[in-house]
Amino acid sequence: MGLPMVGNLLRAGYPVQAFDLNPHAADALQSEALFSRADSAAATLTHADIVILMLPDSKVVDGLLWNGAPALADVLTPSQILIDMGSSDPVRSRDNFDKLAAKGIAFVDAPVSGGVKRAVDGSLSIMIGGEISAVDTVRPVLQAMGKNLVHLGAAGAGHAVKALNNYVSASGLLAVSEALAAAEQFGIDPHLVNQVFNTSTGRNNTTDVKVENFMLSGSFNSGFALALMRKDLQTALGFIERMGTPDHQAAACTRTWVDAESALKPGADHTEMYKFIRHAS
Repeated sequence: MGLPMVGNLLRAGYPVQAFDLNPHAADALQSEALFSRADSAAATLTHADIVILMLPDSKVVDGLLWNGAPALADVLTPSQILIDMGSSDPVRSRDNFDKLAAKGIAFVDAPVSGGVKRAVDGSLSIMIGGEISAVDTVRPVLQAMGKNLVHLGAAGAGHAVKALNNYVSASGLLAVSEALAAAEQFGIDPHLVNQVFNTSTGRNNTTDVKVENFMLSGSFNSGFALALMRKDLQTALGFIERMGTPDHQAAACTRTWVDAESALKPGADHTEMYKFIRHAS
């Protein structure tokens, strides 16, 4: 996700200095005049007004911010704004907001939805949490990467809604997988079943985008790992539990994704949930 997002920042005229643990992650950008590599995460801060993290989870974000030599929080200055655009835990994001605010540093959480395809064309949905002044400052930068920007409230709100969105998405994919498996067992062509779903009330992102392209085709290459979906589900479930609201569906859905990850090969695409359900039936 980070690579095409950087590409859109460059096309919008923003100079970007980037660091990734994978030294080849940004090879495709080497010819870009406004792009440069840094030798470390801390080195990217030298000339930056806005610092963007696109990382897997809060454990990685917190390790980068508060541990190491130097920790990013020790290098950031009050003139800079930090944006966490990965899928972090909303409670830990709110903690990071408070800890950075004590240093005079603004923090915005702005996770994304839309997958690699929408990262490439700059049409991501971006869910935003943070103080209005900081959000307004970074909005033009976010608009270079996304088309649907919603400021949801205080720090952590963006990450909360991102986790909940992925829970709803994962629930839909699981329901479609179970429905298609049952229809096929009865002798009905799953392509026709999905055609009906897409012209009826069962239509959702999975039926519209994933069933034909990645599931029934057998390609299972949507670009989003099943392990990441499981991680986002556990984040959503933990959040719902902390809110004290009903979690029966979330808990059952999460258990199935955990089981699927255990049964499938490492690195499985999240659309392979369909493969897991078919083999279990």
